[in-house]
This record gives sequence, structure tokens and C-alpha cells, in this order.
Amino acid sequence: MTDKLRVYLPATMQALGSLREQAEFGPTGVDGRPVEAHAVTPALREWYAEGDEEELEYVAFTRAAQAALRLLRHDPVAPRRRVVISADVPADRLAAVDPDLGSSAVRLAGPVPLTAVAAIHVDAPGAEPDVDAAAQVVEEAVAGDPDAQFTVDGAEDHELAWYDVSELDELVS
Repeated sequence: MTDKLRVYLPATMQALGSLREQAEFGPTGVDGRPVEAHAVTPALREWYAEGDEEELEYVAFTRAAQAALRLLRHDPVAPRRRVVISADVPADRLAAVDPDLGSSAVRLAGPVPLTAVAAIHVDAPGAEPDVDAAAQVVEEAVAGDPDAQFTVDGAEDHELAWYDVSELDELVS
């Protein structure tokens, strides 16, 4: 039996609509580029050798939430709410794992079926102004701009709400 790996998939509210309609997610986004996913990779474990499993999962999750900001930057009509889909996929369904020390980035080899989704995490509507501001400067923050990082940190102060996959219809209605 193939080992399963928890992956965190950055998404938008529109992507949740596609997940509901197609009963699967990825491996390419609406722009045709490969979906950037995050997981506890060997490179992440090596970099955070002192971190326990929960801390490592949080790092991967947080990186997926930041990647969701980048999706929003490139989709100005999407509701300004970060979305992260947590899914358990067979390890052999990952096409590539970034070998750089500390990286949590993985790429999907194929779509993730709705049945593999463990949970959906979404910003509350009240986070939208901070998320919008962060989406506008996320690339600058990644490049090291401290003012942009301060703005991104403001969005990251908002915790994403947890939803069971059975609540997908309510999320996208």
C-alpha cells in the first residue's frame, strides 16, 4: 500500500466551486500553471530538525496560505479570502519535490479527488481588507521588502477557519 502524505493546496473561492463541480482539484490551476502545493518534505524536516510533526505541518500550511495570496494577486476578481485545501494523497502522486533545504513545495502528478480532501480552510469575510492589501504586495514581501512583509503579516494575523469537506456546498453557495 502506498504511503499517504498530507498536502496543503493554495486555492481561491472559485477553485472551491471547481472542486465541487468536478469532484477533483488540480494539478493545474485556472491559469494552466501547475498547482503549487506544500507538505512536510524531507528538505523541510532537515531544515527544522528541532520541530515536531505539528510544527512542521504548520509551516507547510502557512506557506500554502501565503501561496493563496499570490493566487489572489493574479486573479483580481476572486473574493479576497485565502483558501487552503488539506488533502491526503498517495506519495507517488507527487510529480516533484523541491530539494532545496527547508522547502515544503511539492507538485501534483495528477488531480486530487474530492474524496482525498480532509478539510478546507478559508478566511472569514472580515479578513478581506487585510487579505486584499497583502495580495497586492506579497511578491514584494517575498523579495524582502519589510513594509510589504508588514502588510502580509497583517493578513497572516487572521486564522483561517476550518471546514469539513461536507460543508463545501455552503462555502460556495
